[in-house]
Amino acid sequence: MLSNRALTIKPSPTLAVTAKAAQLKAEGKDIIGLGAGEPDFDTPDHIKAAAKKAIDDGFTKYTAVGGTVGLKNAVIAKLTRDNNLVYKPNEVVVGVGGKQCIFNMILATINPGDEVVIPAPYWVSYADIVEIAEGVPKLVFAGIEQGFKITPAQLESAITPKTKMFMINSPSNPTGAVYTQAELAALGEVLLKHPNIIVATDDMYEHINLNDVPFVNIVNACPALKDRAVVLNGVSKAYSMTGWRIGYAAGPARLIDTMTNLQSQSTSNPTSISQVAAEAALNGDQSCLKPMVDAFKERNEFVFQGINSIPGLKANKAEGAFYSFVDAREAIKKLVAEGKLANSSDLLLAEYLLNAGVAVVPGSAFGAEGYFRISFATSMGNLEKAIARFKAALA
Repeated sequence: MLSNRALTIKPSPTLAVTAKAAQLKAEGKDIIGLGAGEPDFDTPDHIKAAAKKAIDDGFTKYTAVGGTVGLKNAVIAKLTRDNNLVYKPNEVVVGVGGKQCIFNMILATINPGDEVVIPAPYWVSYADIVEIAEGVPKLVFAGIEQGFKITPAQLESAITPKTKMFMINSPSNPTGAVYTQAELAALGEVLLKHPNIIVATDDMYEHINLNDVPFVNIVNACPALKDRAVVLNGVSKAYSMTGWRIGYAAGPARLIDTMTNLQSQSTSNPTSISQVAAEAALNGDQSCLKPMVDAFKERNEFVFQGINSIPGLKANKAEGAFYSFVDAREAIKKLVAEGKLANSSDLLLAEYLLNAGVAVVPGSAFGAEGYFRISFATSMGNLEKAIARFKAALA
């Protein structure tokens, strides 16, 4: 009854954890949810005001499939202003969230058997989307020992004649790692030797900058890649607009046109009102970002200190985004030895921690068995309770 393609799709582990936590809360259990990557701040007022005005003005009809002229121009202005990257309107498409842009990009480029090199730990949807397109995810692992960042030698060794794309995400979901300009340039030098590889950079967490080092992506670090690179971004994380569902992509005109055609046969245009809100976000006063980023910095420091004070757990301090990716391998060994876990699966650890009142996402969902991800995009009060519960559960 079901297609093979549909059967390759696995449910999003982050959404599954969030749903399970919500279910337990509804049953009256006290659960601290650290699964969802969703800022706990409200969307800034000037953005909401623009959306309300759009409704009052009757801007509730279809728009161009790939985005309104106003929003495309705002994206172009943002990429020029913030990233020193210049694009034309036919080199930009707006999608229903960053995920749809990635989905369309991969469907537009990957044929059966094509390989996509993905550094791991990776955002959960990358590999699944490649598999939906009948491509092959080529995962390159970099653990906590190397700061969750792959080396040029690892990238070179992963490339084969079947490699069609290299996908990079910095700042990273799930690890919070950020590649330096020099590190990106070194990866770029490898890619320059392979001119048929498309380079995709997912910059969704660009503005969640926790180390005060200016943001750069691989195209900034290696400008010669621009004519075969796709820059992906959106308004969800920086402006606390996850539910508004607006992402965008900029890249070669032919690829962007194909992505737009795909979109015309799926969702058609993104929501008209959300596009107006996103335009206000990109064009408006950017000082609204600072209070959110300052709060994330404070929470990052607290989580880093708290996790590393617990025997069996280890974490690097996040440099960007709002996640801590915790090495729990020693804690898992201890729990197995004590008979509290049946085996060393991080899925069982996540279940054990959920029973202790904290919802986390197991590292295997991101290609890293033995780890777990926590989101510190929640209140300091929740984080304090969560660290206390980790300590009690793993004592």
